[in-house]
Amino acid sequence: MNRLAGETSPYLLQHADNPVDWYPWGDEALARAREEDKPILLSVGYAACHWCHVMEHESFENDATAALMNEHFVPVKVDREERPDIDSVYMDAVVSLTGQGGWPMTVFLTPAGQPFFGGTYYPPEPRHGLPSFRQLLQAIADAWRERRSDIERDAGAITEQLRRTAEPSREPLTSSLLTDAVRGLRQQFDPEWGGFGQAPKFPPASVLEFLLRRGELELATKTLDAMAAGGMYDLVGGGFHRYSVDRTWLVPHFEKMLYDNALLVPVYLHGWLVTGNERYRDVATETLDYMLRELSLGEGGFASAEDADTDGVEGLTYTWTEEDDVPGELLQPFEHGRLIIRGTLDPELRAQLFDERARRPKPLRDDKAIASWNGLALAALAEAGRRLERDDYLDAARSLGVFLLGPLSTADGRLFRSWRAGQAQHSGVLEDYADVANGLYELHVATGELRWLEESRRIAVLAVDLFGDPQHGGFFLTPRDGEELVARKKEFDDHPTPSGNSMLAYVLLRLARLWGDQELERQAVGVFRFVAPLLPRAPSAFGHALNALDLHFSAPRELAVIGPPDSEVARAALQPFDPNAVVAFGPSDEVPLLAGKNLVDGRPAVYVCESFACQAPVTEAASLGGGAAATVTS
Repeated sequence: MNRLAGETSPYLLQHADNPVDWYPWGDEALARAREEDKPILLSVGYAACHWCHVMEHESFENDATAALMNEHFVPVKVDREERPDIDSVYMDAVVSLTGQGGWPMTVFLTPAGQPFFGGTYYPPEPRHGLPSFRQLLQAIADAWRERRSDIERDAGAITEQLRRTAEPSREPLTSSLLTDAVRGLRQQFDPEWGGFGQAPKFPPASVLEFLLRRGELELATKTLDAMAAGGMYDLVGGGFHRYSVDRTWLVPHFEKMLYDNALLVPVYLHGWLVTGNERYRDVATETLDYMLRELSLGEGGFASAEDADTDGVEGLTYTWTEEDDVPGELLQPFEHGRLIIRGTLDPELRAQLFDERARRPKPLRDDKAIASWNGLALAALAEAGRRLERDDYLDAARSLGVFLLGPLSTADGRLFRSWRAGQAQHSGVLEDYADVANGLYELHVATGELRWLEESRRIAVLAVDLFGDPQHGGFFLTPRDGEELVARKKEFDDHPTPSGNSMLAYVLLRLARLWGDQELERQAVGVFRFVAPLLPRAPSAFGHALNALDLHFSAPRELAVIGPPDSEVARAALQPFDPNAVVAFGPSDEVPLLAGKNLVDGRPAVYVCESFACQAPVTEAASLGGGAAATVTS
């Protein structure tokens, strides 16, 4: 058993019995590399990664391969979900060296941590133009011995490239960014199956939110319908698999990630609000029910993922054979004689198939809780609980809020990145603060409880302090007092999850409008100046930044609600799809928007405001008419 046995990450524990002398990332491994003057072999993956399992079985469990690794290198294992900072830096290096990235990621570093060679999966025998992993190990060891100075020169150049940061645009920010983005998305759109581009297809949750905001219903609904038809969407148990290997959303990569499901719940909920299509509401509830049933942890949080494999076979839990009690017209081919369900299941058949499938072995669950992904889940639960009047969702959301502010927080109010088996570890990164702050805001809107709004603002302001760049604007991935890696980065890509920059900009804009705080708005605009030059090239990669820009360019609109959220007037005010309105519940003099506003003759009231200029309070739901909500623009 190697040094991974004392870790909590399920991914690292999967490798604890390898003959490889693995170290977790840390001072001990880096010190050994310096003392023995050996290069570091960094291997990065995650517990639900199919090809990570394959490479482990083929190479890391092989005694001869392990002997080569142990003789010539200091082998280091990293769970990319626990340490996105390490993954981000070295993934950039791999992409710059090879033109592509992925997991498992294999990177060779100097003892100082500078990358000089890397790739992803390497086979045990040469194939498809790749050397065998053992051939690669020997070649790198020989090069380190014979051409050390060349390697160090190249590593220094690669590191300098990693340290270069983008410059913010000084051009004026205009709403043409949004119209140009819509035009670009139309050009990338698949008119037959929805989504953008060809295969593989990942669920574009943030882009669909943007399209719903802009009234681009054909693009949005075509994609929502196709994704939910069955295959990537689990018709029997609810929830979405990670992506589709084809353009029709039929054959998935079978792992299920918390973040995908947490992001898709609001999209389908909003699709239902905009179109009235009850199927979208059903998908949202089935997905939340899946999350609560399969991913919820007893302590209040949610597990990260379920594996693609069961008993070493991909998709075994989720696929069927012709001998199963499934109508033939619902079955589509997968592989090895197994089939995928696509079509319409009536409730009785769905229940029957669910019971049958429940008797099968289940895939491994990665039961660590990631702060940012739980923040996304919090936002989904809170809004769904409010809109669908589901007390069970609201109860789960409150428990999750307590979990994030309890076990996943430090004594001085910072966030940890991950929690498992009663132990929290690793400093939170930017996306943890941004997603948790956003989730707490949504929990305030759902419950009317002021503490969640106060905590949302506290965490967002703390994020500005820890991650902000006072000189150039935008936010770094890691805190100013965090571990010093070879480069400190800013990330803006919203695929597959919102970047910490775009989510924090979104949260800061919402809070700025409740507090009348121009400094928070200025911090958000600093993010937009980095994103603006990137949008024309790939609008589908910046979906959440587009949502934040849409909020930025919208007319300020604040709803001050005095009284409980279940009052008729509050429910009428918050019922429409009004994504650019901001909401605060009072009474309270601690939130500037709420200051001086009280019940009217003892009755709950809604104050509709624009930049703090408020209309007369409304106490009757009927008096709001359609005016409480902005219409979706076209």
